[in-house]
Amino acid sequence: MNAEIGIIGGSGFYSLLEDVEKVNVKTIYGKTSDAISIGRLAGKKVAFLPRHGNNHTIPPHKVPYRANIEALSKLGVSRIIATNAVGSLKPEYRPGDIVLFDQFVNMAGGRDDTFFDRDLVVHVSSAEPYCSQLRSIAADAAGKLRIKNHRSGTVLVINGPRFSSKAESKIFSSYGCDVINMTQYPECMLAREKQICYLGIGLITDYDAGLEGRSDIKAVSAADVMRIFAENIDKAKSLIAGTVKSIPSARSCSCHSALDGAVQTKR
Repeated sequence: MNAEIGIIGGSGFYSLLEDVEKVNVKTIYGKTSDAISIGRLAGKKVAFLPRHGNNHTIPPHKVPYRANIEALSKLGVSRIIATNAVGSLKPEYRPGDIVLFDQFVNMAGGRDDTFFDRDLVVHVSSAEPYCSQLRSIAADAAGKLRIKNHRSGTVLVINGPRFSSKAESKIFSSYGCDVINMTQYPECMLAREKQICYLGIGLITDYDAGLEGRSDIKAVSAADVMRIFAENIDKAKSLIAGTVKSIPSARSCSCHSALDGAVQTKR
């Protein structure tokens, strides 16, 4: 079985696909987060993978990122659409808004974050880690659906599973980051190493540790995240469907040539 497009997100996105079959893909990096569902969406073959497992049993720092991306690559996926719950670090990025990532700042450590950790030395550029073509398509789809969105945003990635302290959140805001998340890295860069286009869609659920000087905005709780995410999941599903429908067969971005000039080892 194969698929053109991969979707990585929560279990609430299962209902997106029609004519679904589940497959288990073996990888040298172990098991994927769960079985992969392959079906059709907007006339295209799509593979769906729940990042945290079907019952949300895998915490952010234990997600098998390499196995997940390797499996999607083996299925023939050339584009990935990934959804994430994110916290806002700025007043103008409001809960319920959608943000399309264009940059990340990685503060997560201890994760296997490359496929090139033996035999080959490869320096992949992360100057533009997200696919510009997919981001433009998603922004246009959001506009047609009248979904409030931010066409760009820098996501800061922390290990989790705990949320930030107020002091940390203040520092993260000072970096110029817009939102915060626990799973965008290394997922997006592993996709780039496979030369797969990657679109990161953030659904803002909270204001992280609150906003300084705003007593009316409280710190996030897990219950808040799940409640806001559930209230807005239909919005995200509509955006994904609209984006998939508009994806052309040809890629006009540079993602497919991400390894050009990156391999340093002589063969």
